Amino acid sequence: MSERKKPERKKPERKKPERKNVGYIGLGNIGKPCARRLIGDRFRAHVHDVAPEPVRELAAAGAVGCASAAELARNCAHIGICVRDEAQVEGLLYGQGGSGVFSQAAPGALVAIHSTVTRAAILKWAAAARRRGIRLLDAGISGGAQGAEAGALVYMVGGDEEAVAEAEPVFRTSGEHVIHAGPVGAGMVLKLCNNLIQYMGFMAMSEATRLAEACGLSAELLHAAGQPNGVVNDNMLRFVSGRNALSANCTAEQMEGVFGPFGKLGEKDLDCALACAEQLGVELPAAAGLRRAIYDLFLNRA
Repeated sequence: MSERKKPERKKPERKKPERKNVGYIGLGNIGKPCARRLIGDRFRAHVHDVAPEPVRELAAAGAVGCASAAELARNCAHIGICVRDEAQVEGLLYGQGGSGVFSQAAPGALVAIHSTVTRAAILKWAAAARRRGIRLLDAGISGGAQGAEAGALVYMVGGDEEAVAEAEPVFRTSGEHVIHAGPVGAGMVLKLCNNLIQYMGFMAMSEATRLAEACGLSAELLHAAGQPNGVVNDNMLRFVSGRNALSANCTAEQMEGVFGPFGKLGEKDLDCALACAEQLGVELPAAAGLRRAIYDLFLNRA
């Protein structure tokens, strides 16, 4: 008599973990690629910008397009903000008539500020967030649009360890390095120092190139001599070479159109650094001089 085969037990289907709702406000050159990298199986990306086109583009790629920052905040446990300046961040956080992120986000939500702003603003916003049961991190980023596209940004984060650990998987979608600088405000100070060093390097490379060219040498030779010993980096060469090439082949108005916005960002970033220094009683005379010259540096007039 043949043995009867036991019916095979079906393995219980594993349920996919529920995706975390993550929001991103500000879809510019850096924000849009960062938000795009959130789209996937791990996170449900919600996006918002005052310009409708990038919202539509990312919605077509799988994100949830939100008509307002308030709508996004109501639906997300993690909210990233990457807009131009302090005034824009403040407008988003407080809003009008109860429409700000602070009033719409649920208690326990985490807000990450990626915009370059002052330390004083971060501390003020963090205190306001605590009163509402919301956690706020300052999470400055470095690496530009290329770094965001490649997932190679550096995140400089200030906040308590638990909140930073919770946010890190979100940051890792677009960041190769996540540096916990210390308590709230420390990440932004690290970012301001990072920018200050970069702008100082651009000025040094610009003046050195002017001297070298007067003697028949080139920026490429400066790089060849300085790169092996760490004096000159690739960003310094790219900046001077690109700026000088454009300056030699365009009008002053065209130069303003291309490099002027970067000069304005430099002014804003250095204003933030100098405001932080003043608050802490630290003198930065070279930075103050650079602030006066930074716009002309980008336009190849310094």
